[in-house]
Amino acid sequence: WSQVVSEAEKIVGYPTSFMSLRCLLSDELSNIAMQVRKLVGTKHPLLDTARGFVYDSRNNLQMRGLVVLLISKAAGPSTAELSFQHDMVSGIYSSQRSLAEITELIHTAFLVHRGIVNIGELKSCDGPLKDMQFGNKMAVLSGDFLLANACTSLAQLQNTKVVELISSAIGDLVQGIYYENSKSSEENCLTDDIGISRWKEQVFLSHSALLAKSCQAAMELAKHSTELQDMAFQYGKHMSMSHKLHSDLQPFVRESSSDTIAFSLNSAPAILHQEFRGREAWLKQIREKPCAPRDNCAWLKPSPHRCACVFQQLQEAIKAGKGVTSAIDLCRCHGNRALAALERFPPSEARDALANIVCAVTRFP
Repeated sequence: WSQVVSEAEKIVGYPTSFMSLRCLLSDELSNIAMQVRKLVGTKHPLLDTARGFVYDSRNNLQMRGLVVLLISKAAGPSTAELSFQHDMVSGIYSSQRSLAEITELIHTAFLVHRGIVNIGELKSCDGPLKDMQFGNKMAVLSGDFLLANACTSLAQLQNTKVVELISSAIGDLVQGIYYENSKSSEENCLTDDIGISRWKEQVFLSHSALLAKSCQAAMELAKHSTELQDMAFQYGKHMSMSHKLHSDLQPFVRESSSDTIAFSLNSAPAILHQEFRGREAWLKQIREKPCAPRDNCAWLKPSPHRCACVFQQLQEAIKAGKGVTSAIDLCRCHGNRALAALERFPPSEARDALANIVCAVTRFP
């Protein structure tokens, strides 16, 4: 994955790992970074989010902006008479580069906003209450700052359709995250009985809509045809669905790991396993495990208060069923649909890089 991303970054002209650098080095965020240091020694999730911006070795945080740049280059210059035809560097219009930055800022803002903890569920080991409350304020304000910057830059593009597309993507993100949080009686609980089709709808809102609509918006900025806009949307949608399925599958397909990987009972392999086994039988299997956590706890990982064997037994139960193989098939199905959308783009290095990204997230041991 890292090699694929590195090669793709060379094609678009510069490392997208530094795409949001202008915003991240602003005086406002520099002050925020100084304040975040106060959270050191606590378990506030905002710290993990901040570390991810610097140490994310898989470059996943910048994947969305990179795809927007690649698909802009793959589409090539527009045949329409545009006043900004001269404003193109490395085959990408400056407005499309701005859109890629906006996409990353929106994604980053929502990552920061997700780093808000439920004060009522904190334990003494998590850190002093006043520090955790301060961390929540920082997560809200810094996320709002990033989102405000994104919206300001979006308005400067002066394209009504693009503003409408990205605004609707922000609405989709909010709806998807709200759905995730509201369908459980308490945080991180097993959701209501949903099938894989409902899972796809939810994942589109919370993970795929932003990339799909950003790819479409990149085509609109260059005044490409409606057909090419739709193909860009389809690529962004299906590639990000494959990416999410690949992520959900990691705890079940890694051949060896020194640390046991946490998995969610609301992930695709678990939901598919539940469909094959039947919800009641699956819930019974969860409840019957000795030392098991709450009946409907969604995230399972070993801890001092939970036997590692329980975690491993449930993980092995999913691996032994049809859920994992079905999730792999579904991942490859979305990957094939993304590759099919690319066929409408002319052959180029950028198109090959987009295809390589799909291959990287649909390849399993």
